[in-house]
Amino acid sequence: MATIEATVTINAPADKVWDVVSDLDGEPKFWKGTKSVRNISKDGNTIQREITIAFRDSKCMQTVTLQPKQRILATFTEGIINGTKTVQLIPEGQKTRLETIWDIKMTGMLGMFTGMVKKHIKSGTEQALEAIKQEIEK
Repeated sequence: MATIEATVTINAPADKVWDVVSDLDGEPKFWKGTKSVRNISKDGNTIQREITIAFRDSKCMQTVTLQPKQRILATFTEGIINGTKTVQLIPEGQKTRLETIWDIKMTGMLGMFTGMVKKHIKSGTEQALEAIKQEIEK
C-alpha cells in the first residue's frame, strides 16, 4: 500500500470549506485525476458512484461516506485502485486545515506501478488542495 498525504491551510471557516469539498459532483473541477463522476445511489450520507480517472480512462467504483463538516471517506471498491482517500477538515480558529490522505495500491498486474503512480497522485492532490484554497479564498 502507498500512503500519500497533503495538507493546505485555508483562510476560511470549516463551514465554507465544507460547502466546496462536499460537492462531490464538482470533484473533477479540482481533482484533475478524476475525469468524471456518475452517482449510482445515495442512502443518507453514503453515495455509491463510478468515477473515471485520468489513468487510461479507467473506471473505478467508490463508496463515499460524508461525515458533515468533518471528513469525506472514499473507499475504492472495484477497479484498478484499491484502498481509500480521506479528506478531513480541521478547524483552526477562523482558518481550516484541509488534509487528504490516500492509502491505496494498484490492483492486479498494475500493483508493480504503485510507487510510480504515487508521485502523480501526490502532485495531483497538492494541486487539487491549492485549487480548492484559491476557489474559497477568492
